[in-house]
Amino acid sequence: MAEKRNPKGALMERRHGWPFAIPDVFDWFESGVPGLLGTPGLHGIRIEEDMTDGAYVLRAELPGIDPDKDVELTVHGGVLTLRAERSEREEGAKHSEFRYGSFARALRLPEGARAEDATADYKDGILTVTVPCAEAEKGAKTITIKHKAD
Repeated sequence: MAEKRNPKGALMERRHGWPFAIPDVFDWFESGVPGLLGTPGLHGIRIEEDMTDGAYVLRAELPGIDPDKDVELTVHGGVLTLRAERSEREEGAKHSEFRYGSFARALRLPEGARAEDATADYKDGILTVTVPCAEAEKGAKTITIKHKAD
């Protein structure tokens, strides 16, 4: 077993060949899983995606935020990126509490999506983004194979 000390100085044991110790896993829940979201402390956003009536519809769960100042929606290279930041503080006579965090999600839009016609609405903690899509060509296309002479 290899020895490792956590940031508080406590000794942790790690089995040879195991890339991480159990305490590492619990630390990831607090600071973000390395490589999964890219930035420590960056949280994911729960979403639903759907294609309805010729449009791509994204619903994102964003409770407790002000969409006018805390949400940013961008489209670049066919990728819709949703970023949000929340900060909340409660103060009582003998107690105060705060919660904050950054949230991000990037999704590839379907072929034919018209980002310039996209709309977004926020109601009851749910952000709904609707992106109209051009109808996909129906039917198969036959491709002729050409023979080249040697």
